[in-house]
Amino acid sequence: METKKRKREILRLKEDLKVAEDGSQCDIFPKNASCKCYFFDKLGLLSPKKIGAGSDQRFSDVLRRRFLRQVRIKERKRRRPDDSLLHRISDCDNENNIEQLSASVDFLLELCDTVSLHSLEEGNFKNWCHQAVDFILGTLATMSPTERNREPVEGIINSLIMRLLRRMCSALQGDESYHFDTAVQFYIQHLMRKVGNEAFVGQRIIFAVSQRISAMAESLLFMDPFDDAFPSMHNSMYMMIQLIEFLVSDYLLIWSNTGDFDLRLFEEWVVSILHGRKTLELLENRNSLYVLYIDRVIGVVAKQVRQLSFLQKLSPQILENLFS
Repeated sequence: METKKRKREILRLKEDLKVAEDGSQCDIFPKNASCKCYFFDKLGLLSPKKIGAGSDQRFSDVLRRRFLRQVRIKERKRRRPDDSLLHRISDCDNENNIEQLSASVDFLLELCDTVSLHSLEEGNFKNWCHQAVDFILGTLATMSPTERNREPVEGIINSLIMRLLRRMCSALQGDESYHFDTAVQFYIQHLMRKVGNEAFVGQRIIFAVSQRISAMAESLLFMDPFDDAFPSMHNSMYMMIQLIEFLVSDYLLIWSNTGDFDLRLFEEWVVSILHGRKTLELLENRNSLYVLYIDRVIGVVAKQVRQLSFLQKLSPQILENLFS
């Protein structure tokens, strides 16, 4: 009896292994399954569950293969059969990280460009976004600091950030101009927050967002409050300030403990945030809440900076402006 049980167990394990190895034949999760790891859990709230927390490695491998297969399908549809870049992303053992990164970024951006309330409710958008973000972060994790800082990788990541930021600040739905879809905006913000888990990406997001805050503040200064575009820009301002707060609260101390933390970029985005506050001061007569919110963000940054082990290496002028 014991021998039969053991044989059945071995057969079951062999079948599980076959399913896991042959992702092209069968998926453990159906294509319309809801996200199992709550990727979009606590949307718009502080301290979400971290990416990958409590995930099963076996299921992660299956999802990874399914994601790669879906990306290849998208690539084939987009390119001619004789295109030399048809197979720009190949099997899981492909060592060309730049091509994999580029293809997965394109896949995520295409999802975000076509997202709507209907696609959010279907669940496929959430599943594919989760897998794309995990794949992007996983690919970056395999790269050395030297590889990351090369022009192709920086270009891919900067393109990802700018297009997501543009999408978050113009989450339009339908044909009506300036019809703002707040739900989509929150989902794009959450995606930027998740992909910002990696310091290489997160610090660049903060820098880009702080610069956009300054530019938008200057635009709002000369804009008629009754302009049709004003409500969406007003909403985007809060969304961007909140995104910086999320990234700093979630990750700054974690980033600072990594060996390849970019101190120069850190100082640049701190200066950019402080400059953004000065620009928002010009709008204080119109809306004092902008300054209150950015002050809260600066307070979070200052609190976190006090705990950094390399505090003495930072520019005295930056520290003086930050703590004043």
